Amino acid sequence: MRITRVYTRTGDKGKTRLAGGQTISKDHLRIEVYGTVDELNSAVGVVRAINRPFTEQLPQARTLETELHRIQNRLFDIGGQLATLPKDQKRFKKMPTITSEEVLHLEKLMDACQKGLKPLEEFVLPTGGPVTAFLHLARTICRRAERLCVRLDAREGVDPTILRYLNRLSDAFFVLARWMGRVHREPETLWAR
Repeated sequence: MRITRVYTRTGDKGKTRLAGGQTISKDHLRIEVYGTVDELNSAVGVVRAINRPFTEQLPQARTLETELHRIQNRLFDIGGQLATLPKDQKRFKKMPTITSEEVLHLEKLMDACQKGLKPLEEFVLPTGGPVTAFLHLARTICRRAERLCVRLDAREGVDPTILRYLNRLSDAFFVLARWMGRVHREPETLWAR
């Protein structure tokens, strides 16, 4: 793919084009869904930027960098799928799609990171240092993307693997936040009833 310019002069009237060429309103649910996935991808980029200085000293920070880079690529794949109507996806033979192997990868990542974490006895407040706090922010954006995907699925259909991936990904962000909090020796702040 080659992009020679960013502006298209077609979005000024509140319309945009899907990958299949259809023109739709920018307030369409499909646009809201893949826009939220893009917002999530940007939040993950912020976590990577904040985490980067720690990668020289902490092997866990290097692991986080590797995993977040992988996640950003998968989110881009999901965005492409969501920007294409289901009926048009077969036209694009090289379109990357999210696979069940990626869902399994997230589950294995969570299992590995949870080793050594104390079992939860109460809800954890989304706080901590910058890496931890922004992982919690990514988790909440991911949950919103998942909710919007569920709505879109009810109306137009969404690849079920996307729904599973976003569900596991929000869980993974929670586990990664707890794990990195432990790595950085940040106390967990529990909900005070």
